Parts: sequence; C-alpha cells; structure tokens
Amino acid sequence: MNAPAKATMIARDNQTDSDGDGRMERLLVVLAMVLVFGALCFRLGHLPLLQPDEGRNAEVAREMKESGAWLVPTYNGVDYLDKPAFYFKAVALSLACFGNSETTARIPSAAFGVGLVLMVYGFGRRVYGSRCALLAVMVVATMPLFISFSRTVIFDIALAFFSCGAIFAGFLAEESPGGRRRFWYLLGAASAGFATLVKGPVGFLIPILVLLIFNAIQGRLSAFKRLFAPLNVLVFFAVTLPWFIGLCLAHPDFLRYGLVEESFHRFTSPKFHRSQPFYFYPLIILLMFYPWSLLLPEASVSTWKQRWAKNPADRLCLVWSVVVVIFFSLSQSKLPGYILSVTVACGILVARIFDAAWRDPAGIAAKLISRATAIFGYWSLIVAVVGVVAISRVSWWARPLRIPADQAEQLAQGSWPILLLLAVFGVVALLARSRSNLRLAFVCLALYPVCLIHLSSGPLEVIFDAKSARQMAGRIPKLPPGTELAFLNCFPSGLPFYLGQTATLITVDGGELTSNYILFNLKSGQPWSKNLVSSPDFEQWLATRKTAVYMIAEKLQQIKLDQLAAAKGATVKQLDLKYIGVLLPPIGGT
Repeated sequence: MNAPAKATMIARDNQTDSDGDGRMERLLVVLAMVLVFGALCFRLGHLPLLQPDEGRNAEVAREMKESGAWLVPTYNGVDYLDKPAFYFKAVALSLACFGNSETTARIPSAAFGVGLVLMVYGFGRRVYGSRCALLAVMVVATMPLFISFSRTVIFDIALAFFSCGAIFAGFLAEESPGGRRRFWYLLGAASAGFATLVKGPVGFLIPILVLLIFNAIQGRLSAFKRLFAPLNVLVFFAVTLPWFIGLCLAHPDFLRYGLVEESFHRFTSPKFHRSQPFYFYPLIILLMFYPWSLLLPEASVSTWKQRWAKNPADRLCLVWSVVVVIFFSLSQSKLPGYILSVTVACGILVARIFDAAWRDPAGIAAKLISRATAIFGYWSLIVAVVGVVAISRVSWWARPLRIPADQAEQLAQGSWPILLLLAVFGVVALLARSRSNLRLAFVCLALYPVCLIHLSSGPLEVIFDAKSARQMAGRIPKLPPGTELAFLNCFPSGLPFYLGQTATLITVDGGELTSNYILFNLKSGQPWSKNLVSSPDFEQWLATRKTAVYMIAEKLQQIKLDQLAAAKGATVKQLDLKYIGVLLPPIGGT
C-alpha cells in the first residue's frame, strides 16, 4: 500500500472514531437530560409537605411573601432566626411568582439541584473532558440523597450548591495562572459568603477546611496565604456583613444566639437531640448513595493506588469526602443532609471509574464495575423475594410506621410495582454483567433510583399523608370570613401554609413551634408575640374573641375541647388520628 493510500485509510478510521465518539456524546447528553429532569423536576409537587421541616419552611416563606420582609423571617408571626433568611426568601419569591403550592415551594431546591449538576458538568469538562463530566452529572443526579434534598423544601441543597462552588473555585484558582487565579479565588470567596447566608458558619468552614487540607497534601503551603488574601476576605464580608449587621441591629440577642447557641452548641452539645453514633454517616453513604455506593470503596482505593500522583482533582474529591464525613461525625448533631456535598465528590470518583472502564474494557476499572453490577443484581432479586413475603404480613407495617391498618394495606398493595422493578433491574444487571456490557450496566444503575422514586409514589403518598397537614387541611370545613385559627398546646406544622393564615398558639413555653430561637428568646424574658398566648391566660383570651375561632387540639385534649364546644353549642370533629377541631362562635353567637 502506497503512502497516500495509507494516509487516507488512517484519516478515514480517525473520522469514523470521531463520528462514533460524537454520537456517543450526544446520546450521553440526552440521557443526562432525561435523568436530571426525571430525578429532580418531574412531579415535584405530587407529595404533600412533610412535617415538620417542609411545612415549617414553606410557611416561613409564605409569611415572608405576605409581609415583603427580606431580613427577618417569621414563623406563625413570631420572629424566626434559627436560619438566615436567604433560602426562605428564595422560596418566598417562587411563591410570589407561581402561587402557593407544594410545587412552587420546592422549585428553589430543584433549581439549586439542577444548578449544582450543571456546575459539576462545567468542572468535570474543564478537568476531565466532556464524557467524564456527563457521567459525573448522571451519577450525582441519581444518588438518592441528592434526589431527596433537591425535591424537599429545605436548606441543604442550596448550601451544597454554594459550598461546592467555593471548593471548585478554590481548586481551579491554584490550577490557573495570573489573573485567572484571582478571578477564581474571588468567585470562591463570594460562594462561601452566600453559603454562609444559607446556613451560617458551616457555609465557609467546610470549603476552607477541605481546601486547606488538600493544599497541604499537595505541598502548596503558599496557597494558604492566597486563600486568605485581603481581597478574598473583603469579598466574603461584603456578601455576609450587611445581613449580619442588619440582623444584629434589629435583634441584638442574635449575636450570641447565632454564634454560640446555634453554631457552637449545635456542634459540641447533644442538646438538639440529633446525636447519632460515630458510624452514622458511613451507613448513610451506604444506603443513600445506593447503588453507586457499591463502587465507592474500590473507587477510593483505586484513586489512592492508581491515580493518586496523576490527577489532583481525584485527590481533591477523596480529601473532600473524607474531611466532610469526619468533620460531621465528630459533631454531636448529625443529620443526613449535612454531608450532601459529598454526593458531588463521590459522584465524580464513580464517574472516573466508568470513564476509565470505557477507555479500557479489560482493565481494573471494568472489573470493579462488573463486581458491583453483580452485587446489585443479586441483591435486587433477594430484596424482591423478601418483599413478596413481607407483603403477606401487612400487620407488621402499621405500628412501626404509625399508620392505621387500612393505610398499611394500601401501602402493601402499592409495593407490588416496586418489587417488580427490583426483579427487572436485578435481571438486567446480571445480563449486563454476563455480557460485560459497561454501557448497559451504567444505564441500569443510573435509571434504578429514578424509576424507584416514581414507582414508589403510591406508598410514599401513604407515608407522607400520615406525616403531613394536607389531608387535615382538607377536612377542615370552609370557615366564615374573619375566623381566627387557634392551636391549643399543639402546632401541626404545615397547616398554616395549607390554610393560608397564621394561628394563635396557646402554649406554656412556645416549644410547639420547634424553634430554638423562639425558645431562647422567650426564656430570656422578651415580650411574647401577639400570636402566642400563655396557657394560664387561655380562658381570658377566649372570652375576649369577637370573631369565630376554629380551635385545633390533640386528641389528648378531647375532654377540654368537648367542654368548650358544649358551652358554645358546637361539635368537635376528628381531623385525623392525632388532631381534633371545633368551630367556636363569637361571643353572643351560636
């Protein structure tokens, strides 16, 4: 073969490879879009707001929307400073644009979740290439922990968005020359500032800790000085100080509460009743990163052995995961959402394993994936079989889930699609393993969490309805205009959001609002809000009502509510298993 012909053949082969890579990348883009939408956005408002967190956060946002406040949130009309106003205001703006509903209350979380996977793509493409970046997007977006917090009215996904932004920016700063380095550091400082506005000091502590330890391992001690450069510090305080100073001027007690009670004591004291064993987070990673968690131990070891000296971004992700898990394992207050940012670091490590296997189907990475796929397949089939047996014992479900027997029966019937899903995915996973089909294995693992969450909507709705105020709101009769809502020594979180009005709470100490700041404030001798009535003053308060009052109490207060109803000629109505209510006419009314 002459030289020109040989050159033409090589060029044709290269073009064919390029076309194949282009088609594969386009398929990955489509798959990534489908997975991200299905995991984070599809049927966002189908389930009711879960008590207490979602109901409380949505109501705080609704009140901010109604009042137009930007600085001081309120909960049931009482100043609520347990968390900064940033996330509440984001939800309030969503409610103002699209109306009050579960969907609109969850839009900001979904937006931060989508924004974070786009950030993962941008970082991954810059450091690893577009294929690995797309794989990382799909792995992160389909981790159950990431899915759940992107579909929940809660702060953690917004915190993860800005914290990850600060970490990525800090890494890219040291990888960039001259003016670009300054740009990335300033962007990281601003991101850390916004993370602080979302959830307080943890917003800057985690990025700083990760970057300091990573740069120390890199042997770049000079990076410490660049990290804390005066201009970076100035940008951080420019973002955070206006809020902090304004809040301290409005509430001088916030300085002590925010720094000592809410931050220091939360980390060092079990007083918040969130203590968990030291191994809590490894269990969360195993269960809430599933099925990708099947690859994490070997992915981490492989990162250490195979690429530790080759790619600093892999090293960053490993340091990031370990530092965050250890930091919060040392804390006396532990919740799953505290390690949400670890889904990003671990997702990138898992994507690197798949990318390496794609390049070398006979290499170590491919063998790791083959083993994990086999474990996933066998485990899915075993759980499906056990589930079929469990469905025949419906009575076992009611007590631990605290739901009536009829709802347990409904839950069991709704579990059949889930068991079928497990069986199908188990068979597909074993098929992918037997044929050494890496692409089928990846699609199987990625689709599984998304399909599971939507096929589980029936059973989840039963559980959420039992732990939400939506059904109770539907059982409350249409109230006459001007009717006052009152809660007697209870506070069904989320009910004010569904009813669109605050309530008067008859209480001993305000503990029903589950607000550490409100408890702190009342114990310090501050005047009570007009929406709070001390229990000893209840009779006097009720006697002064000039409008109808719809009174809600727990069933434990049945006798007292029956007496009030009898005196007014009213009838007590059961709202759900826990709560009862009665419409009390105004003075002189019937």
